Amino acid sequence: MFYWIYDIPNGLLAGLMCFVCLSYTWIGLLTLRPWIRKWLGSEQGGENEFVSYFLSAYGVFYGLMLGLIAVATYQNFSDVDSKVAREVTSIAALYRDVSSYPEPVRSSYQNHLRGYVHYVIDEAWPAQQRGIVPMGGSMRVTNFQKDLFAFEPKTKGEEILHAEALRQFNVFIEARVAGKQSVGASLPEELWYVVVIGAALNLALIWMFSIDRVSIHLALSGILSLFVGLMLFFIAAMDNPFRGTLSITPEAFQMLLDSTMNSR
Repeated sequence: MFYWIYDIPNGLLAGLMCFVCLSYTWIGLLTLRPWIRKWLGSEQGGENEFVSYFLSAYGVFYGLMLGLIAVATYQNFSDVDSKVAREVTSIAALYRDVSSYPEPVRSSYQNHLRGYVHYVIDEAWPAQQRGIVPMGGSMRVTNFQKDLFAFEPKTKGEEILHAEALRQFNVFIEARVAGKQSVGASLPEELWYVVVIGAALNLALIWMFSIDRVSIHLALSGILSLFVGLMLFFIAAMDNPFRGTLSITPEAFQMLLDSTMNSR
């Protein structure tokens, strides 16, 4: 996978992919048109009909595959976004729980969680946008865990509160691990080869038609190539949820920090 494409703005990337598909189709059509017309001969009706049937059958299979892949990438993007939201909500609930502890442990727990959120926004997220699984948060979580587990409740109310905080801490750990595992979630490289080669073959079939008016041939082939280019852009933009302009941002963590942790 060419990860450099995620450094390009979405509008430019969409235009680039459409331009590549359109150029490939038109250059091949204009270059091969004389040879194809000579190969088909003067009686072109039967050959065009055969090419039309073949293109329809191929288009069904390739279009179905492309549609399923597009849905899968969108679903993967939504799933990763849900995992991020789950981690944020678990931290928010845990922060609310520890805010009911007596001092001085209350401030210590709050500082631990606040520091973790700052780390996610300032350090972990930029690393994830480069496809790197951040490891620095593990020590922060471990330190918080040691302090939380060392607390000894002195009243029945503190026992209930501590049990709920421990339960919520486990929810946070599960959400955090699931989020880290999603950093490299993307389509397999082999599947991308199938998608790209399939698109090239699909557009190449347009060359096989023999149409007297070249302007009509260019217009019809251009419409198809632009649509294929847009589909490829959509799949590429939704793939790798943490990369590119159209990616999951740390906005939810920032909102948690502003609305809950930094509120007075």
